[in-house]
Amino acid sequence: MNDILQKELLGSGADIVGFADLKGFLDADIAHLHRSVSIGVCKNLNEKTVQLLTALQKKAVKILKKEGCKYLCIPPDSDRIINTFVSKLYPLFTHKIAATSAGIGWIGRNGLLINPTHGPRLSLATVLTDAPLKNGTPVEACLCGDCKMCIDHCPSGAITGNDWSRKRPFVELVRLSNCSTHKKKSKPVNGKPNCGLCITICPYGRKRYKNEDEALFAII
Repeated sequence: MNDILQKELLGSGADIVGFADLKGFLDADIAHLHRSVSIGVCKNLNEKTVQLLTALQKKAVKILKKEGCKYLCIPPDSDRIINTFVSKLYPLFTHKIAATSAGIGWIGRNGLLINPTHGPRLSLATVLTDAPLKNGTPVEACLCGDCKMCIDHCPSGAITGNDWSRKRPFVELVRLSNCSTHKKKSKPVNGKPNCGLCITICPYGRKRYKNEDEALFAII
């Protein structure tokens, strides 16, 4: 089933697809759905990206339903949804846990999922299921090495310098209050808070997206 899901999702706009076993990382209410399908697109998380990821989830669900498997879609913007079942689960489960468990990447010092090809630029969605999927190889720890560019260039001093690992998945990496305060003070771009240095400064993916980086640096 892995091959069927991967072929369908990559052919429909996904940039990367991964599979994982999330035993030990899920709330008791959904622990029976411990397999996951991680879907990543290399796009900013905006309305169009959410629509694309939601459509990709529906394609995955169609395949799972055909095989008689149970499923639960975790929306791509689940951390922004309030007063729902999914929003209550989000503090215990994030798309990044599924992605690192699937071997898609690791959590960098900037608190973002980092993929060797796309850097910290993937937007994610997850489908939890009981399907008998073959698991990817988890990434166990931060692979940023000695690089501290995001720490050194963060204008708000929000990045703590701590290292993520699967043994400490919720270690504080970013002081969110520092980050949000800085964004509120910065000049908006297209009506949205402007920063993004922790994304553009990351060496992973910068060569591939050089023109995009130059445009972002010009407005920061």
